[in-house]
Amino acid sequence: MTDLRQAWPTPSHPRPIVIIGAGAIVRTAHLPAYRRLGLPVAGIFDIRHDAATEAARTFNLPSAFASLDEAAARTDAVFDVAVPGDQIQSLVDRLPEGGAVLIQKPMGEDLEAARRILASCRDRRLVAALNFQLRFSPNMLALRQLIDERRLGELTDIEVRVVDRQPWEQWSFLQTAPRLEVLYHSIHYLDAIRSLAGEPLGVYCRAVAHPALPSFRDTRSSIILDYGDRLRCSLALNHTHASNGRHRASMFKVEGTSGSAVLTMGVNLDYPSGPPDQLEVAFDGGSWQPVALRGSWFTEAFEGPMSNLQRFVAGEDPSLVSPIDDAIKTMALVEACYRSSASGGTPVGEER
Repeated sequence: MTDLRQAWPTPSHPRPIVIIGAGAIVRTAHLPAYRRLGLPVAGIFDIRHDAATEAARTFNLPSAFASLDEAAARTDAVFDVAVPGDQIQSLVDRLPEGGAVLIQKPMGEDLEAARRILASCRDRRLVAALNFQLRFSPNMLALRQLIDERRLGELTDIEVRVVDRQPWEQWSFLQTAPRLEVLYHSIHYLDAIRSLAGEPLGVYCRAVAHPALPSFRDTRSSIILDYGDRLRCSLALNHTHASNGRHRASMFKVEGTSGSAVLTMGVNLDYPSGPPDQLEVAFDGGSWQPVALRGSWFTEAFEGPMSNLQRFVAGEDPSLVSPIDDAIKTMALVEACYRSSASGGTPVGEER
């Protein structure tokens, strides 16, 4: 299976990158990925100037900008916005018109916010993409090729199962977030499923909190996507599994009429430095074959969104993989999940 694509081409003449936000995801994923590819980073800004200064020192960046205005003054740059969802709107409004920007998910905290962000990007003529980097993980790129080439046949089943202990406490802003698990984590799986199977007809969802984490909202969810009577799609997501690693799980399984594929996202099993990702495939009822991977979701997947955006701006890629006009559909699916969860299940009638 050495023919499967596992990386996005890099830009021939990359523009300098200006990073807005110096949180953990930038330090552990964005900056390592850009350094690995040799993409130039012009500097970084964060409202906590000490965090920006520390990131600049650690990664030998030219500048830790003193203000957002100073960072946004780089009109030749591609902007990498990596801040909580409720801060995106105010930042987008201050980027130079006609600029290019990669926006960390989620696209605001709800669908109405996402619509306002979309409108701002259109008004300011921004070339904007969402950083749905799971689409670019080596095993997901390989899976996409298998599906596009119909080597799995017609899709019949998609199943996601995550059983882990996500350290929500590492992100203090999540303690006040009105929505959590679906919006900030499982949005990745919903987006990836949309990219592989198209738009679902509807959704059934129940998202719940956990008594051991009283300051956080939903940390677990059960989701069913309705694709009619040919394709079954379910997600079971428990991020509060407190026992040791023996029964932890992080599986994304796709079955078709001609074959199946099982992906393991290792980062979930021990965040952020879990075991390597995996991909196994089986065709026509045959034995499972492991596919050698060049890397994992963390951090190789973070190479793809920036490379695609840079190449699109330069005319090297014909389209964006996750443009903001497509990302709004993932946000609509997330919104539908929360509406479904709030409406409750079908009551069971009493026998009389």
